[in-house]
Amino acid sequence: MSPKHLRTVIDFARCFYHSGNMKSTNAVAALGALAQDTRLAIFRLLVREGPAGTSAGAIAGELAIPAPTLSFHLAHLKRAGLAVSRREGRSILYAANYGGMNALLTYLTEDCCQGQPEICGGISVKPASAGRCEAPRTSGKRNRSSSS
Repeated sequence: MSPKHLRTVIDFARCFYHSGNMKSTNAVAALGALAQDTRLAIFRLLVREGPAGTSAGAIAGELAIPAPTLSFHLAHLKRAGLAVSRREGRSILYAANYGGMNALLTYLTEDCCQGQPEICGGISVKPASAGRCEAPRTSGKRNRSSSS
């Protein structure tokens, strides 16, 4: 793990109390980062790309965002704990921070419906799954990678 990536992980760890719960101020920062159309589109693209991530050039090309604007929004997502970056050769790859995403979802749903989480519509995020990228299991629907 590179020192820069380690710093991101350590910074992200500050988002939690010792009990493992996200602080409300960090949840507000993450929600605020996603409350802007361009950043939401970038984050959704990063989630779709998976843990391998994608380059800034590919993001800019797919979403038609100028490089300086993209850089600003990626930095905002990183500060909010929702994105990470790593250098591979001459490229910088960006990926969703699944631990941050899962922590936010857990924070939002941990006390769902007076102990009846099934009312939340099937959202089930456990802190133990933080950092993993697993597609949600749905019955009767095909995975995009499935062959006909």
